[in-house]
Amino acid sequence: MPVRRTVTQKHPVASVVAATKSTDKASTKEATTNVRKSDSQIDHKSTDLQSKPKKYCHFCQSKTIPHYWDSNSLKRYINDRGRIVPKARTGTCSKHQRWLSREIKRSRHLAMLPFVVRI
Repeated sequence: MPVRRTVTQKHPVASVVAATKSTDKASTKEATTNVRKSDSQIDHKSTDLQSKPKKYCHFCQSKTIPHYWDSNSLKRYINDRGRIVPKARTGTCSKHQRWLSREIKRSRHLAMLPFVVRI
């Protein structure tokens, strides 16, 4: 016949686990304090990712504006799927990015640039 345990009885393994946890707490506390000390001593400036060179707006440098009829230069700002590349990747300023997107859309309507690139 199986042994029935009441609610007040504890599992025999639970007391062993509780005893090992109490001894482990002291060792883990020492380990965490050592880790915290080493983390605070790290020079975070040296661990930063290498910064990339700043991207400059092509249109600001050459003092030009994008035109819809210049499809060869507009292709530079379209990815392989035909989407307009964001300014974070091209480096254009926000003013010229707005002009660029408008001129690309005009060029698409006049069939100088494709809406979608066929794969």
